[in-house]
Amino acid sequence: MTPIDALQQLFLRAGAGWVLWLLGLLSVVSVALTVERWLVLRARGGDLRVLAGRVAALLQAGDRDGALNLLAASPSVAAAIAAAGLRLADRGPKAAEYAMQSALALERGQLERGLIFLGTLGNNAPFVGLLGTVIGVIAAFEELGHAAPGHGGGTGAASQVASNAVMSSIAEALVATAVGLLVALPAVAAYNAFQRKITSLCQGSEALTNLVLAYMSDTTGPEGQPEAR
Repeated sequence: MTPIDALQQLFLRAGAGWVLWLLGLLSVVSVALTVERWLVLRARGGDLRVLAGRVAALLQAGDRDGALNLLAASPSVAAAIAAAGLRLADRGPKAAEYAMQSALALERGQLERGLIFLGTLGNNAPFVGLLGTVIGVIAAFEELGHAAPGHGGGTGAASQVASNAVMSSIAEALVATAVGLLVALPAVAAYNAFQRKITSLCQGSEALTNLVLAYMSDTTGPEGQPEAR
């Protein structure tokens, strides 16, 4: 038996049903991950206009601890990034800026957790479905070969019945490709939407980071050291 014959027998024995079960499992994981990421990203937003106004009022009053407490109490991404810089206010604007850049990278990593699965699923689910279709077509042509004249398939009405069965098998095989597309499309849509949301959250943090740097430039001297008050 040649390697091709061995693979053909393996595909015929396995069938295409396991591909549909695999796609179903991947779809369940995709939906669960989509809901979880949506809840996380929604919670990490917040009204930055109101938060920035309250933080600015506290910083203007010289209450840095109060501003830190307010930022720590907020679940927003911008608050976590701004708090990282405000904690290093005594070390100067440069240290605070580096701290906020580091916090931004950490926050983005947390926000993007699991998105690689959605992206990979969106790119590869159609190919998994296509594999099921190919296996189904192999089985259909195998059945057609057995029903052909000279293989005991007969002629006339019996051949017509065999041909109809083959066509039905091919139609069923195409279902795997359709399911693969149905799994991939929502995953791709969710991945793109979440990436846009994450970019918006990270860009929104500039409102608070610039506010912190402005406060520090007002409270430090020309060399980046705290001014005597």
